[in-house]
Amino acid sequence: MAATALTLGVTGVPAQAAPAPGGPGLGDTYFPDYGNSGYDVGHYDIRLRYTPSTDKLTGTTTILATATQDLSRFNLDFVLDVSSIYVNNRPATFAREGDHELVVTPARTIADGGAMTVVVQYSGVPSTKVAAGFTAWTRTPDGALAIGEPEIAWWWFPSNDHPTDKATFDVSVSVPTGVEAISNGTMPRPPVQETLGYTRWSWRSLKPQATYLTFLTVGQYDITQDTTANGQTVYNAYSQLLSPEWRDGAQASVERTAEITDWESTLFGPWPFEARGGVVMPPGTVSFALETQTRPNFGASFFRRGANTSVVVHENAHQWFGDSVSVADWQHIWLNEGFASYAEWLWSEKNDEGTAQEIFDYLYATYPDDASIWTTAPADPGVAELFGDAVYDRGAMTLHQLRVAVGDDAFFEILRTWTAEHRYGNGTTAEFTALAEKISGQDLAALFQAWLYTPAKPVLASAAGKAKKATPATPKSWAEISQTHALLHEH
Repeated sequence: MAATALTLGVTGVPAQAAPAPGGPGLGDTYFPDYGNSGYDVGHYDIRLRYTPSTDKLTGTTTILATATQDLSRFNLDFVLDVSSIYVNNRPATFAREGDHELVVTPARTIADGGAMTVVVQYSGVPSTKVAAGFTAWTRTPDGALAIGEPEIAWWWFPSNDHPTDKATFDVSVSVPTGVEAISNGTMPRPPVQETLGYTRWSWRSLKPQATYLTFLTVGQYDITQDTTANGQTVYNAYSQLLSPEWRDGAQASVERTAEITDWESTLFGPWPFEARGGVVMPPGTVSFALETQTRPNFGASFFRRGANTSVVVHENAHQWFGDSVSVADWQHIWLNEGFASYAEWLWSEKNDEGTAQEIFDYLYATYPDDASIWTTAPADPGVAELFGDAVYDRGAMTLHQLRVAVGDDAFFEILRTWTAEHRYGNGTTAEFTALAEKISGQDLAALFQAWLYTPAKPVLASAAGKAKKATPATPKSWAEISQTHALLHEH
């Protein structure tokens, strides 16, 4: 009987799976080795010292995460030189794999659901590090820019680098006194003078934030501070290297951020974050703009002809579409860019510079039939067209066709419901189209098939069987919108 009981006891208990390594990627359609599996990050604490004259960066990043499996080892995305890694207070071993993978083996395995405190100490000259065929870190005459999409974190902090793993952030940067260090969110404390001629700047992001939306801008900047009508802090920063005429155009645009975002809130739902603002970078450095969370960064070229509110509208619309609701896979990038582009059309409509219908008609008539906007499907543009016309302009055209089909009330309800239901999370094209059908009560499969999935110019039902019309007049706003998009495509 004892032998039988022992046998039953052994066979009745399921075998425990041995701890396994986390994966070196999350299987993104376009960037399968970006991000890592096996854990979920809750917070990054990034503490740096940076010297502009040498481009030397030293840092300690503490990552608070939770294991999502029994974990024997895990990867981080990072390219600088690592001196030590501790996992749960014990030294870990680590090795390089590929051009941006850091493989970490903790001294003790981590149980599924277990807490992970990962401390990485590192240093290096970011501008000398090449991964994915380029260097995303940009040196400027007075500092540096850590701004890029979809890759930038690798050059200044170790991370799980994919929009599906968002976290909160503390960023603390020591730079020579007289130089500013700007990042996301709010300043929990004013800059603090340190020894040896350095000043420490501290920034805090209180809402979930994707790694590529986390930025660092270092240089000599003039910073303005204000509050919105509801009491949120607005930080704007302007490079001191801007010429007076470019500076005037930049301020005439960026200083309207609170006004513009209050208007966008009436369309898209409440502002999703704790602060607002913008940064205008030095001329001749980064030419594009990026929707870095709470505080977009703008290339100076956007303001070379004077004020440009279109780009301010675009990048701040991204705070809802791209930042708060991020893509679940980079294939769905039109959910970011098409929506932000359509916000420009709505701004044009608001200011009587061309209705959304007039802009749609103009684009439909003037893009040649063999242009990439028609030969690329916005829902699957491919890496080469990730920031192409199909994603921006045809994405916006898709939204306009949706608006025409369902009417304004249902259309804006769809947008507000999308931002509410996916707030601080991620979304896919299929989820958006299903929501549109649910709210409108219509079968929209043919519309979305034609505009999002078919690599050919859609036929307008209203134009069927009719003679070709004369080219519509150019909307007043189109010169500014097209100039904005020409620069935005340079991501």
